[in-house]
Amino acid sequence: MNKTIKKLDNNVIKALTVACESFKDNINGFEWLTHTADYSNFPASLVVTCVFDTNQSIADTKDKALDINMRKIIQQQLLKVGILLKDARRNVCLDSEEACLAEHKGDWNARI
Repeated sequence: MNKTIKKLDNNVIKALTVACESFKDNINGFEWLTHTADYSNFPASLVVTCVFDTNQSIADTKDKALDINMRKIIQQQLLKVGILLKDARRNVCLDSEEACLAEHKGDWNARI
């Protein structure tokens, strides 16, 4: 990873850390988030995965439209470090520990 990409990745991490801490305090069932990106096609390739404890927690979050707010917060935090997402619905997804355990035996590297 060259210096430019490393700096870009650090900025992504910084922005997502702020969002993550906000979600932990305010969204029931939210546990953590992670990201992946192909920096040769950035920011279009950026995928932020917000992980919840159960599928029911995801459903509850969507029922309350909190997922829309989560995407806005992620988008705002990334914009603060100079990263513009065209459509956060494509870049942010919700997943659960429950689903990963059932489908990938808890192996997040295989899942993502």
